[in-house]
Parts: sequence; structure tokens; C-alpha cells
Amino acid sequence: MNLSQNNIVDAAGLEKPILESIAVSKHFHSEAGLFQRKKPPVQAVNEVSLAVRRGETLALVGESGSGKSTLGRVLLNLLKPTAGDVIYEGRNLGNLPADKLRQVRRDLQIIFQDPFASLNPRMSVESIIGEPIWLHRDDSRSARQDKVAELLRTVGLAPEHGSRFPHEFSGGQRQRIGIARALASEPRLILGDEPVSALDVSVQAQVVNLLEDLKHQFGLTLLIVAHGLAVIRHMSDRVAVMYLGEIVELAPVNALFETPFHPYTQALMAAVPVSHPDLRRPRPLLGGDMPSPSKPPSGCRFHTRCPHAKPLCRELKPTFETVEPGRQVACHYWREIANAGAGSLIVPTPSAAYSQRLNLFKSHQALSLESQP
Repeated sequence: MNLSQNNIVDAAGLEKPILESIAVSKHFHSEAGLFQRKKPPVQAVNEVSLAVRRGETLALVGESGSGKSTLGRVLLNLLKPTAGDVIYEGRNLGNLPADKLRQVRRDLQIIFQDPFASLNPRMSVESIIGEPIWLHRDDSRSARQDKVAELLRTVGLAPEHGSRFPHEFSGGQRQRIGIARALASEPRLILGDEPVSALDVSVQAQVVNLLEDLKHQFGLTLLIVAHGLAVIRHMSDRVAVMYLGEIVELAPVNALFETPFHPYTQALMAAVPVSHPDLRRPRPLLGGDMPSPSKPPSGCRFHTRCPHAKPLCRELKPTFETVEPGRQVACHYWREIANAGAGSLIVPTPSAAYSQRLNLFKSHQALSLESQP
């Protein structure tokens, strides 16, 4: 697929996003019992506006309960928004008739988080991958079997595996089957809902590399949901950081890692493991637990856990303002916080004991190398 042939440009000469949300909210209501008071709705997503550019990899990151998975499912029309609009290729998904929505479902696919629960144990791999082809394409049985075999090869599995069942595969192999199923309808955008969080560390990198290869091979747009920044560091073009149902920072991935502006982003950054012994990050800034999404704090929703919070933060909700080209943040005091250097790597001054141990280690390493034939 040649992406340049599918670009849609508006009157101002700017490329229109392939998918966007406009002030989207999603609230979940729970029914009260006979003698119970009515509970306030859970505000999983609150007035989020986000544009996904054609051909990019956009990551949604945040703690569990931040609303990132819910936002992703609302964008794919798997959940109906409580308020706001979702626009795909210039069309409002809330106004589309059933036959048009069927085409949209072919274009927008999902890779689920749990490879053990997302595959029907009673269906063979060929049936699992072939079902989207049967639903969205008028192919013969033999053509469908050929397509399934091709997809299995594409995700690194043997075509002979089509006759097997999910329980015969490892977690990484099951996730590859889920990826093949998502590719079966020839989509234009794929949502990966924490696609590697349930996998062993040893296979996470393999699946991430596979997704990157498939993106370039098929001209896909990827929307990746993750709860940590480490996973998306090398596969994303932009990162949207969510907290308690709202996006608090949106930036190109390199800019975000070099200088995080929002204190919540800085706290997430501080939690990323650093392997180099000479480098350390400040201690994590977060304290306490995330407030209930059914009773979010007034003003800035992060102020109850923010070490930089001031009275204004409790009284007034910050606007989601553009602070640099392609970069937005929702914080009253982001300039002061960014200038303080929080979240950046710090090279500590080594103690005399540390320097002595390090020199001994390097000397021992050098002697070991010299003794090798």
C-alpha cells in the first residue's frame, strides 16, 4: 500500500487525521440496589480530543485506571461515547448506518491484551484467522485457506499450525495468532491494547519488532496502549500521557523522553529502569493512590498527588495548551517544573569507595580479557 496515494489534505494544505476524537467522554453508570443510594457514574474518559495521524504509531500511556484502554475502544467504536464525536476518514461514526459501519469495522482492528483469553479454545487457528476473511470478504474456501497460510507465515508461524488449537501454543505464539487475525480483514489502523504486557520479557521485544515490521509492510497506522514508557520508547512517533480520564501531555517521543513537561509524565519517566550504573533518575514523584474516577478531584485532577501543587491547581482546571510545535501539556506551572530539570537523567558524583570498587572491577575485567587466547 502506498500511503502517499491515500493521503487526504484539507484546504489549508494540512493532512487530515485518519481517526480523531472531539471532546469525547465515556461514563459508566452502575445500577443501585433496592436499598442503596444511586452511585455517581465512573468518568473513565473526560472530554478528550485526540487526532491520530495517518501512518504513525501513537502511544497512549498511563497507570491502570487512567482510561487509556477505554479511549482506544471508543475510538474503534467498540464502545459508544457518552458525549463527543469520533471521526474516521471525515465520517462521524455515531451517524453511520449499519452497512457503512461494517466497512469501518474492517478498517479498524484490535489486538487484545490477553492472548490466553482472546482466542476461542474450541476453534482451530485456521478458523480464528479465517473468520474475519469470511465476514468481510467474498472468498472461496480454498482462497481463504491460502490467505490464512500466508498470514501465518507473515507473523512467523508455520502454515501447518492452522489445524492446531490455541492451547497448543505459547503466549507469544498466541499473540502472533491474534496479530494475524487483526491483519486478516486488511485493516488501515490497528489498536494494540497492551499487546505485550501479558508476555514474558524474553518475547516482548520480538512482538514489538513484529508490529513495527508489519506497520511498514502493510502501511498501517498503529495506536498502542501501554502502562509504562519503556515498552513504547523505540516504536512510537508520538506519546499521549493519560491520567484519570484526561490527556495531560502529548509530544513527539524523543522530545517527551528528553524533557518531560508534566509532573505526571516525569513520575512515569522516573519509574523507567535505567541499566547504566552511572546514571540514575530522581526517586518516583508519585504518592498515594489514584483518586476514584467516580469522584475526581476539582481543578487539576493530578493535584492530590503532585509535589508541585499550589492553591490554583485545586481551584482551576488547566487548559491543554500548545507549548511547542506538535507538543501540548495541561499544567499551570509546566515552565517552572521543566526548568527545574525533574525527570531528566542525573549523573551523580561518585563517592571514593564507589570509584575504588569500580576501578577494581575494570582492572579485573582487563586481566580476564588479556588471559583469553
